[in-house]
Formats: sequence, structure tokens, C-alpha cells
Amino acid sequence: MRVAVVQMSSAVDSAANREQVGRTLSGLESGLDLVVLPEATMHDFGAPDHDLAAVAESLDGPFVSLLSEHARRLGATVIAGMFERTDGLPYNTLAAVGPDGDVIAAYRKIHLYDSFGYRESDRLAAGPLEPVVLDVADLRLGLMTCYDLRFPELGRALVDAGANAFVVPAAWVAGPGKLDHWRTLVMARAIENTVGVVAAAQSGERYTGHSLVVDAAGSRLEEAGEEDAVLRAELVADSIREVRDVNPSLLNRRMPGP
Repeated sequence: MRVAVVQMSSAVDSAANREQVGRTLSGLESGLDLVVLPEATMHDFGAPDHDLAAVAESLDGPFVSLLSEHARRLGATVIAGMFERTDGLPYNTLAAVGPDGDVIAAYRKIHLYDSFGYRESDRLAAGPLEPVVLDVADLRLGLMTCYDLRFPELGRALVDAGANAFVVPAAWVAGPGKLDHWRTLVMARAIENTVGVVAAAQSGERYTGHSLVVDAAGSRLEEAGEEDAVLRAELVADSIREVRDVNPSLLNRRMPGP
């Protein structure tokens, strides 16, 4: 599976973000299978009192329509983060658009970031307790968002649903030790689940950047710095199978699930 990972900094201006996404995706080459953008690509979280319900969009709104346009042009699946309109608080959603331009999956973030002095649950609704997987090229991808990385049970649920790679869009807030947390958790989820991980991060002053692509053995294939960037990498199904043959830890599990 040939992957492009877009690291960018979103603003609290949805139209400006669409312009930035459009420019970036227009510069990508054909032959990709998957393009991943960060959490909150559609619209940044903004200040704690910024009304996300007022800017949320539906899955047939202008942001997803833009993703659909570029997915069709590229012949690739495009995954990006948005705030999805509901009758109450919006969802923090990953929209996955297939090569034909149709929405093929939507993952509503399960674990909201009520941590490090912040309360995401004051502004957003938690999604259903269901693992979301989709097939792209010869891999089955499991979706998680940012803070979900701190909950290994979600990774287990995704591999039990057949995932052999994870896609993790994030807006990982910067702070003391936070880059170490980000790198460590991305690699830990890869190692313990013997999956590849594609982690697309927000850049900018508030966030850590450092988007990552990690193979199923936990080795970093690509890593961005703090600035906007586009990474390219390949995850190979045969290589993931080889790692699982050498380290069959998933088959050796003995503790029951919850």
C-alpha cells in the first residue's frame, strides 16, 4: 500500500483550510493508494470557548466534497479529520473517502481528550464503542484518532476486527514530554499489535508535528519534523505477515478481553 501522509496546520477558518488542503492534494502524484491528513483538518479546535457546533459540517458538506474530488482524481482513499454536525454536540470524525469519491467509513472518536487540563467532552460528543475498519489495497486499516493512542484496548479491538495497519490522524498537543509520548505510543501500538501505523499530525505552535509511518516491527519508516510536510512510504502486506510469523504474540494471547 503506497501512502502519502500530509502534515499541516489548520486554522479556525474552514474555507482557508479547504484552500490549503486543495493546494496540497493537487501536488500529489498518481499511483497512491492512501492519503492521510490530520485530526481537525477541516477546522482547528481553536480556543476552549470556540463553538465547534457552529462550524461543524455533515458528511456531504464542502469539506468532504473536497476530499471526494481529490480522491477521484488520485484514484486513492483519502482520510481526514473533521467536526461532524449532529443534533447536539458534534462528533470528532475521521471521514474516509474511497477512490470513487464515496464515503466508505466514518470513525467518531471514542476517547475524548479530558486530560492535561483540557476537556474535549465539553465541546464534542464521544462516538459509538465500535471499531471501524476498511480495506485499502491489500491491507485492512483500523481507524483511531489522537488520544485513542493511550488506550491499547482499542488497538486490540481493531486487530480482532482484522486490521493489520492502523491510521491515526492527530492534533497532538505540545508540552513537556509530549513528543516522547507521541513517538512511544505510536510505536507501542505497532509493536504490540504487529501492525503498520500511519500517523498524520498537525503542525504549528500548539502541536508536536512529527507525523510517523511505522512498520509492524515498530521501526520508523518515515518521520516529519515540526513544519508542514508530506511523507511517502509503503506498507507491504507480506512484510506484516512475516513479522507476525516471527512474533506471533496475537496468537499467544491468554487474557480474556473485557
